[in-house]
Amino acid sequence: MVIGRWLGVALLVCFLTGLYSHVLQDPPGWLRDHLPARPAGLYRFTQGAHVISGIAAIPLLGAKLWTVYPRLFEWPPARSIRHALERLGIFLLVAAMVLELFTGLFNTLQWYVWPFPFRQTHFWLAWIAFGGLLLHLAVKAPEIAAHWRRLRPELTQRRGFLTGVTASVLAVTAVTAGQTVPWLRRTDLLAPRRPDIGPQGLPVNRTAAAAGTTQPPADWRLKVTGPASYELTMDELRAMDQHEAVLPISCVEGWSASAHWAGVRIRDLVALAGAPPTARLRITSLEVDGPYRETEMEAAYAADPLTLLALRVNGEVLDTDHGYPARVIAPGRPGVLQTKWVDRIEVIV
Repeated sequence: MVIGRWLGVALLVCFLTGLYSHVLQDPPGWLRDHLPARPAGLYRFTQGAHVISGIAAIPLLGAKLWTVYPRLFEWPPARSIRHALERLGIFLLVAAMVLELFTGLFNTLQWYVWPFPFRQTHFWLAWIAFGGLLLHLAVKAPEIAAHWRRLRPELTQRRGFLTGVTASVLAVTAVTAGQTVPWLRRTDLLAPRRPDIGPQGLPVNRTAAAAGTTQPPADWRLKVTGPASYELTMDELRAMDQHEAVLPISCVEGWSASAHWAGVRIRDLVALAGAPPTARLRITSLEVDGPYRETEMEAAYAADPLTLLALRVNGEVLDTDHGYPARVIAPGRPGVLQTKWVDRIEVIV
């Protein structure tokens, strides 16, 4: 029961933070205008907690299965309706969680060895697992209540097993969480990213070579469409009021890193196009293809004074891998929505 509680906490944190990430990337219409841009590091915290709790859940799930696996093969498989519901809940929970945790782990490595779309599958597997857990808890509620009220003797073997599981969870967390938690960076031995390694001191997921943008057009101009559409050259952009912000890049794989960005406020570009501050935007990249070649930006982000069309990072002109000639950087958004190699900003509402 102790491991079950720990696993339940890890899965609950993982589920809620994953749901928040999904909502940010694909917000329902009724929620689109209420997404929070502040605090600026909110997504950094939630997605870091998502990946940390998901990785911690792997040894917890293994330990829990080790303690109960003989029961998984009981015969007959169903002795009553209640027993059948219990077995169904366990089947849904175990099957969904094994697939969910390991595809999630492979996602942190950007290793996609399956033919199905990861994000949508990950989302629905989470709901299947959550439903299986609720069904299991509902059927086992009497036994759970009785167990909580009962005093159990501490056995040396049981204590040693729990100590080993605890040590495993702490160890796997210590060697992977440094990609999000700065004070654990020295122990970041097994995480797929080091947040301080990459061009201009920042990691890169999608390179300019992969996006086909290593050579931006020599005559590149930013196109802004709205009630009063216009275009700007790089020199004209640099001549506008430049603003600075310290904001993190926070990716779905769990890594995050702060940087010093400089550029033009998105809300100034929107105002210049004659659009209201409540406008929602569609941002298009120069990249040839990819699921995030076009992204939408809700009004809360577009109007935030920290949201920039960045031209520089950490005191230098953007490297092509970081989005030269210009990229979006906004508080509280997933890294996949911080569009690089921006070509067009379109007012859509």
